[in-house]
Amino acid sequence: MSRRVHVLNGPNLNLLGQREPHLYGSRTLADVEALCQAAAARHGFDLEFRQTNREYEMIDWIQAARKDAGLVINPAGFSHFSAPVLDALKMCEGPVVEVHISNIHKRTVEADWRGHSIMSAGVTGVIAGLGVQGYVLALDYLALALAGEA
Repeated sequence: MSRRVHVLNGPNLNLLGQREPHLYGSRTLADVEALCQAAAARHGFDLEFRQTNREYEMIDWIQAARKDAGLVINPAGFSHFSAPVLDALKMCEGPVVEVHISNIHKRTVEADWRGHSIMSAGVTGVIAGLGVQGYVLALDYLALALAGEA
């Protein structure tokens, strides 16, 4: 089986570290990529790390990744309303972990829709509110799942 895993990031995460640091912290997307590269190397994964603000591009990437070892996705703004992204996730054969840097469930005080992700219906598990470390935990989980230990 392929040892290629994908970490896909949705809208506005290209501005991580600048956008609402009180919610998302000061780490940049480049910092997140470095954390993921280190975790992938530790587990012997080939890592594909990407970010997009375009729904159609995210769907294309998920479809291309559907037969690979696993996928970590921070759907960001796609989380709440993108049925096409959810449908693409449901086609993945390997484990899929949804990651959110902030605890989206606490964010319903901003707006009710912020606390709900439709993506959760199409993933293996969800990590929310643990900051950028959630990405590393997701890759650790993929390693366990692929070894049959999860």
